[in-house]
Amino acid sequence: MTKPISLTLTTTDLDALAGAEGKLAIVVTPDGKMDQPARRVNRLTKGAVARLTESKKWEKMKPGEGFVIGFPVGLAAEALSVVKLDRRPKLDEARKAGAELARFKGDAALTLAASNQGRLDELALGLILRGYAFTTHQTEERDAIQDARFMVNKPEEQEEALASIRARAEGVFFTRDLISEPANVLTTQEFADRLEAMRDLGLKVEVLEEDKLTDLGMGALLGVGQGSESPSKVVVMEWTGGGDEAPLALVGKGVVFDTGGISLKPAAGMEDMTMDMGGAGVVSGVMRTLALRKAKANVVGLVGLVENMPDGRAQRPGDVVRSMKGDTIEVINTDAEGRLVLADVLWYAQERFRPAGVIDLATLTGAIIIGLGHENAGVFSNDNGFANSFLRAARAEEEGAWRLPLGKAYDKLIKSDIADMKNTGGRPAGSITAAQFLQRFIREDCPWIHLDIAGVAHVKSDTALAPKGATGWGVLALDRLVRDGYEADPAADG
Repeated sequence: MTKPISLTLTTTDLDALAGAEGKLAIVVTPDGKMDQPARRVNRLTKGAVARLTESKKWEKMKPGEGFVIGFPVGLAAEALSVVKLDRRPKLDEARKAGAELARFKGDAALTLAASNQGRLDELALGLILRGYAFTTHQTEERDAIQDARFMVNKPEEQEEALASIRARAEGVFFTRDLISEPANVLTTQEFADRLEAMRDLGLKVEVLEEDKLTDLGMGALLGVGQGSESPSKVVVMEWTGGGDEAPLALVGKGVVFDTGGISLKPAAGMEDMTMDMGGAGVVSGVMRTLALRKAKANVVGLVGLVENMPDGRAQRPGDVVRSMKGDTIEVINTDAEGRLVLADVLWYAQERFRPAGVIDLATLTGAIIIGLGHENAGVFSNDNGFANSFLRAARAEEEGAWRLPLGKAYDKLIKSDIADMKNTGGRPAGSITAAQFLQRFIREDCPWIHLDIAGVAHVKSDTALAPKGATGWGVLALDRLVRDGYEADPAADG
């Protein structure tokens, strides 16, 4: 997988600043106050930093932005970035500063003289995440990406926070890689193999093959993949770091490629359907993060891996399938396949694990993009407290999420004349009827959230912390939800 850059902490060494190679960065407060490293760099550059902070250019810069001085006099560095940032910045400002430094750094080595800068971990996260690039299939020879180091006053006090940042960044990168891979590489088998490799991190991983899925009665999921040469699978990942508590269950839609099946999609844009396993990608990234940081929580991740292809054996519009729950579903449109996958995996997750709550993630509907664009995921829930906990976590991590309604009035749109329900209610309220469909596979006593991430999983332009393409949206928010609501209290252990 794409590895985050190596970021090391060293003790501040003022005498080493003049000879630092690659690129050098310092931090100055918005009112122009300099710490010791900044003052030393200012002296070495014959007052260039002070002149900048007294200029109109500095006044117009926003917190988190940096000004670049090329080939600065008095320094060995090829460029100097002067970052405008409070000593105790807001989270978004710290991450913005990190993202600015990632663009400034490029492939070169970077030294940030950070002294006693607050929220250094969040700055580091911005630096690492914005430095992501998916180059696996590019054959052009590239220069090796150099590492970064932070000079700080007390590196030992920052190391624990930085270790957590590394774990979260690796989880995001894992998700981005999965979503970025072409479908001829990331088959259902390859996806399962990559998840099985996480046993090395301490996760318990089990792969349910088609014969087992047949025995379980997962007719809805199996119907989606029956036109593909790639076998359908369900992968179960367990992290048991929280004692005897019931787990939180995360369920992801993993359609590795979606042609629409017999209800074939238009050719234009179909190449983007390699990202239709985005929900499974996020679940996988969260599980990797939890394992890497040894989370004191019980979380189980389940992903349904299928490919939706047109074939002589493919599911047809008008077919009726029986779900694991026992409900029958009339398939009106084979391109409304994700909810069929999720229906069986959701029911299985509840039957097997009796979770404290269930969150499913899916690139489920184009309608959510019409409603919310690429700024927010759609949030649906049967439990206000559970939903609010997630929304707080998403806000804390600057990952956009917006709650939308559910209601019995929408049930009539998915009423079937020949089965218990149909798999689509047409264009009106398309995202809501999809969520309403999924809710039928949630037990009344089980808190549940459905996240429609079709608009945020993969985007056409750069975001604050990611280049265009796969964003990894949701890994940080779900990790935050686990940390805030499901981690065992260390004080209770004693």
